[in-house]
Amino acid sequence: MIAQLFFYIFAGVLLFSAAMVITVRNPVYSVLFLILGFFNAAGLFLIAGAEFLAMLLIIVYVGAIAVLFLFVVMMLDIDFSRLREGFQKYAFFGLCLGLVLLLELCMALSHWKMIPPASVVSLTANVQHLSNTEALGTLVYTHYVLLFQACGIVLLVAMMGAITLTLRDHSTSRRQNIARQHNRKSADTLELVTVRLGESVIEHGGILRPKGSYDEIAAPGSYGVEESKCLYKEEKGE
Repeated sequence: MIAQLFFYIFAGVLLFSAAMVITVRNPVYSVLFLILGFFNAAGLFLIAGAEFLAMLLIIVYVGAIAVLFLFVVMMLDIDFSRLREGFQKYAFFGLCLGLVLLLELCMALSHWKMIPPASVVSLTANVQHLSNTEALGTLVYTHYVLLFQACGIVLLVAMMGAITLTLRDHSTSRRQNIARQHNRKSADTLELVTVRLGESVIEHGGILRPKGSYDEIAAPGSYGVEESKCLYKEEKGE
């Protein structure tokens, strides 16, 4: 009885917070309602006995991802008036897309069938002696390891695409010539000095600067190459 009561409380607050995420106009409030939804979803996982997934939601999603979303939204200078300008222009398209998604959900739910209890037992018979975390790891990294790796590849491609789309070449950026950097030897840039006990580095010439300059490994046209050349020549007395 108590478990059912907590289930309805967590489920009700979760549905309310999910609705508020997409209805509130302030994006900061939207992220805060998203965090509230994560907490209530974690409560539902605890009731179901999946404590690992509950802690995963709180530690990873609330503690890292949602907080990162909140910081990004708070730092962005969002012009809400410009966001509302295209609402009427794309309202018909959004309505059509929403109706298609609603139709797909109705079709999926109308053909929903519960798995017989015997099938559920057969799926979990090999991991009943393990804990919740061990059973989840065994299932993901053995039976579904290919799908798990495929999901990782999809996320990697998405990350690379986001970096490619947002990368901008600025004139103030410094770039390195990777081939020349890899070909450098430690003796070309470092000088090892044996300092005895009680002595200071001043007696050995002070703090030594690198033998070379920045332009040796800098890419052509990189920012700061000319300044580095002038500073290097001044230090050498040229």
